[in-house]
Amino acid sequence: MGGYAAYVWPAFAVFFLVLAADYVSPNLRRRRNLRELRTRMARQTARQQRNPSSP
Repeated sequence: MGGYAAYVWPAFAVFFLVLAADYVSPNLRRRRNLRELRTRMARQTARQQRNPSSP
């Protein structure tokens, strides 16, 4: 690589790390959003069961 291997291989490593993060990130975000939504719905259901007269 003409003496540039010390720069080329870390660049490849960074590229693949970013690629992996880009692949994993949406799934993690989706799981977190679903967990928050379930928590909100459970709280709302519990609140409605305690106070059946309120909407």
